[in-house]
Amino acid sequence: MSFGSLSGSAIEALNRGAMMAGALHNTGERGISEHHRHGGELTLQVGTGYFGARNGDGRFQMERLLASLETAPVRSIEIKLSQGAKPGLGGVLPAAKVTPAIAAARGVPVGITVISPSSHAEFDSIPTMVEFIERIGDATGLPVGIKSAVGERAFWRELADHMSATGHGPDFITIDGGEGGTGAAPLVFSDHVSLPFRSGFAEAYTSFANRSMQDRVVWVGAGKLGFPGEALLAMALGADMINVGREAMLAVGCIQAQKCHTGHCPTGVATQQKRLERGLDPTDKSLRVANYLTGLRHDMLRLAYACGVEHPALVTGEAIELLLEGDRGESLWSRYGYEPGWHVSSSPDTIGRLRSALAELA
Repeated sequence: MSFGSLSGSAIEALNRGAMMAGALHNTGERGISEHHRHGGELTLQVGTGYFGARNGDGRFQMERLLASLETAPVRSIEIKLSQGAKPGLGGVLPAAKVTPAIAAARGVPVGITVISPSSHAEFDSIPTMVEFIERIGDATGLPVGIKSAVGERAFWRELADHMSATGHGPDFITIDGGEGGTGAAPLVFSDHVSLPFRSGFAEAYTSFANRSMQDRVVWVGAGKLGFPGEALLAMALGADMINVGREAMLAVGCIQAQKCHTGHCPTGVATQQKRLERGLDPTDKSLRVANYLTGLRHDMLRLAYACGVEHPALVTGEAIELLLEGDRGESLWSRYGYEPGWHVSSSPDTIGRLRSALAELA
């Protein structure tokens, strides 16, 4: 799960819900706050502002990152290149929303507008990005990946070639579709920039698969995948994990009032005003988040059973037919240029691991 500038109560509810459901909680690029410390294990996202991992000049600082990791159960680190809702843009956190708690988590002054640049200062090419990833991995001992929307197709081919030649690169890749949402994106960007999830994920995955590199990384999908049908489709395309945001936000009380940027969210989800935040009870809402996540898994398993397999990861793109114009149909794999030989999840070792995971969930 991954989220933007939420209230402390909302973050606490999400973190507790993730713990109860056995899911990872993505911090977003805000850094780690006190509200992330309620039992849920974390993926620490590091964006262009390097919040929670920066010095006084806003540049990345390894010592600050390591200090952040000592205080919370971080299980992986995600370098955010871009997001589907506003690819190619930075971000602005208004001064009024930079409270002492947010300032402490981000490592910025209180009451001063915070700018997230549109690009990273620590690297400007695939080789320097990989060097940055490897440096963080060596220092922390954690899996380090990247998150990105898909625009320039050549990037993914060049990344796969570089990883094949050097043996170095991200441990996981999160592909965010253009359907991804945020209350802080210009409509022209959220509506028209970056590929939708299916096309974007397939572009990145096939770039690796054509070089026999698809199994060198863990694939994560994001972008309106919070319903079981879409989540299962993402796994048939090659996703190993699914990120959900919008649906978990609804579980904690979001009504999409579109007031995120004003600080006046009426349900207390995206505000730092204590008067409004009191309307969100983390104890109650965490149960709703956990119920949503367990329900999503349950329905995905039922869909997998309907396809004749034991786990969603075993569903192939041949089992999913897309209906096109004129009542024509085409398999998912055929539509996006997949080859049947790329799907290796049906190996005995993989099935054994999946059965063990299912037994633990039972």
